[in-house]
Amino acid sequence: MGKPALDLSKLTADEKLDLIDDLWRSLASDDLPLSSELRAELDRRLDRLELEGPIGASWEDVRAEMTTGES
Repeated sequence: MGKPALDLSKLTADEKLDLIDDLWRSLASDDLPLSSELRAELDRRLDRLELEGPIGASWEDVRAEMTTGES
């Protein structure tokens, strides 16, 4: 692989994140093959989610804790 045409060292953090997002979105599902073990684990997790519903903290709660230190 040759040197990239883009000098990453000159990008801001926001520009780098945008680039990561663009690259991620450009991948097709066929570009990310799943092993049978990983497929089984993902199916298990989806089944659990359907049974128990979502668990964890909302983004609003997590963000509030991050910015104010409150939980």
